[in-house]
Amino acid sequence: MRRSWRARVLARVLPLALASPFLPAVMATAPPNLHLLSPRTVAPLLGALRDASTDTPKFVFYASRLHTLLAEEALAWQSDDEVSITTPTGAVVAITPACRAAELCAVSIVRAGDALLESVRRCEPGISVGKVLIQRDESSADKLPKLFYSKFPPDIADKKVLLLDPMLATGGSAKMAVQCLVERGVEASRITFVNVVCCPEGLQSLLEAFPSLRVVSAAMDDGLNEHKYIMPGLGDYGDRYFGTL
Repeated sequence: MRRSWRARVLARVLPLALASPFLPAVMATAPPNLHLLSPRTVAPLLGALRDASTDTPKFVFYASRLHTLLAEEALAWQSDDEVSITTPTGAVVAITPACRAAELCAVSIVRAGDALLESVRRCEPGISVGKVLIQRDESSADKLPKLFYSKFPPDIADKKVLLLDPMLATGGSAKMAVQCLVERGVEASRITFVNVVCCPEGLQSLLEAFPSLRVVSAAMDDGLNEHKYIMPGLGDYGDRYFGTL
């Protein structure tokens, strides 16, 4: 019997993904406000995304599964309260309830961040949405970011914010987006940056600028190459997700 394309892809990438140094566990020196998903959980998904032969439909399929894991992890960090509930067996236990949608805002860094936004809204349909359009200047050696547009809910300063962008490379775009939010009255400690792949350089730059910021990521890669691209990386996320290669 011929295996499905899903089974064929997983059979090829899973052994490599699990043994890969590109999926490190949480390092002893990692900052306490960095939260990486379980390497075992994300290994087959990241392996498929890294594979250059993965076409757009398959990329979207695996990316969407990974985005859901990231969304649930990020949402879980938004509530610190405990309440007591009674289970069907009569036991009384303390739980952490989900944060109310009215207290939250998801802000995507256009365009790649919109891919993550879809999963966040599926997990929390009532969440309000903001947008930031920031692009790297590819003609500059340092790939400096440029801000083109921002739009936030009028009560953004009162909300906890999930800032969404799949790749954290130099950290320039992320820092500019956080600064936009801070200028609108959002405390950095109430912002969670959610991304698929980060690297040490971008993470250090972002957290040096905003030490109280929380970061939720699927993996930390080795670092940047001479062109300021994440290595080993997985290519241009927006192009691969939206089929504009």
